[in-house]
This record gives sequence, structure tokens and C-alpha cells, in this order.
Amino acid sequence: MAVTARSIQPGEVVVLTLTTSSPIDELRVRAFGRDQTAFRKSPTEWRAVIGIDLETKPGRHDVSIVAGADRVTHLLTVKAKSFPRRELKVDPAFVNPPPEALARIKEDTARLNGVWASSSTAVLWAGPFVRPVPDAANSAFGTRSVFNGEPRNPHSGADFSSQPGTPVKSPNAGRVVLAADLYFTGNTVVIDHGAGLLSLFAHLRAITVRESDAVTGGTVIGEVGATGRVTGPHLHWTVRLNGARVDPMSLLAVLAT
Repeated sequence: MAVTARSIQPGEVVVLTLTTSSPIDELRVRAFGRDQTAFRKSPTEWRAVIGIDLETKPGRHDVSIVAGADRVTHLLTVKAKSFPRRELKVDPAFVNPPPEALARIKEDTARLNGVWASSSTAVLWAGPFVRPVPDAANSAFGTRSVFNGEPRNPHSGADFSSQPGTPVKSPNAGRVVLAADLYFTGNTVVIDHGAGLLSLFAHLRAITVRESDAVTGGTVIGEVGATGRVTGPHLHWTVRLNGARVDPMSLLAVLAT
């Protein structure tokens, strides 16, 4: 079984091309302690889509590939990457939620964790991924923010400074698995694209889909807004791939066809 790959950095998505000597019915891939997405492109060619979490340590990591009786270990090289850091002084009330909000935050977190862990095993997307809005991303994925001297989790998505009311479109086909108002992210939509790949869209002014809706690439799912814990209107897009936090811009680049 032949394998081709390349060196990558934290936050990126990599696609392995897997070629077998004869047709097979199933191919399993595991890396970074997680099962990874694999799908057939032709009778003897498969693709494995692997997300490199933004906090993955640099070095060589094993990718275990099982195709029938064949077992191969591929070494994937993750290069070091320095993410931006910013220090901000803001109203303390913006940094630390009031005690009465803690129960809701805990409930929201549990709900999202359940969504991340329940992706369809089938590949639901089709063709290239596209931007949810026409505007350019204006924030750096992985940025470490320090609010009033308190370090916060790294920024795990891409932000777009679109005008309020701008239609937000699904970047590809899938199923709506969450459409709700959450404390931090406001009006939020999560789309399951299948095989461990999910998109979250936050701070929407309006939601135009319901949970369990099937969507195609280009389906309008809401409007840009400023709901939740934000300082101004924008669209936040987060992508999870088999649990890994990856840059949506990397997804657009590698799944372009």
C-alpha cells in the first residue's frame, strides 16, 4: 500500500492519498489517538483527511493505516508554529461571567461536547468547501489572548468582519445538529458534514435553519450579527475534525476539489 503525504503545522488539515494494489472494501486510519476520516476515491485509491489540533506538539507522529490484511505505519511530521499573542484591557465584567450565568455555561458546554462527539460516520459533504461569507478573514487562528493579565484559550476559528445582516451560507452539504442561543457564542448553528467534520457558526443575528435540517453548499443558515459575548458584529467560524481544532482556511485549501 503506497502512501503520500507532506509536513504540516498545528491547525492545518492534511489529506493523505492511499493507493492499494487491489480494490478493498474498508480502510481504517488512526492518528493522534483518534480515528480519522477515510473515504474511497476509486477502486484502488482512498483519501484520509486528518486534522492537526492547534496545540499538537511538533515532531514525528505515527499514522496507523489498516487495509484488509495490510498494516502500514506512516510517520507524519508536524512542524513548530508560533501563534500570535495579544494583551487587552477590557471591562472585567466582559472577562468573567456573573455567577448566575455559570449553570447555563456548564449546560452549553455539555451540549456542545455532545455535538462534537456525535458526527455521522458517513461522508455528507460533496465537492469543494467554500467561504460562508464573501469577506476575507480578519483574525488569526490560534491567537493567544490575555485579558487584563488573564490568559485565555487560543482562538480556535476564523472571524469575518462582515456587515450585520449579511447572509451566512453553509460551506458544504451536511445536517444541522444544533441551532440555538448559547451564552458565549449567541445564536449558533453547527453543521455536521459527516465523518467527524463539523462547522460551528457563532454570533448570528438570525438563524434560518432548524436542527435536523439537511443543507447543501450555499444554503443560507443565518445572518451575521453580534449576539453572545462579543464587542461588535462579525461571523465566527469554527471547524472540528475528529476532535481536532483546525483552521477553516486550511480546510478550504485542502478540500478544494
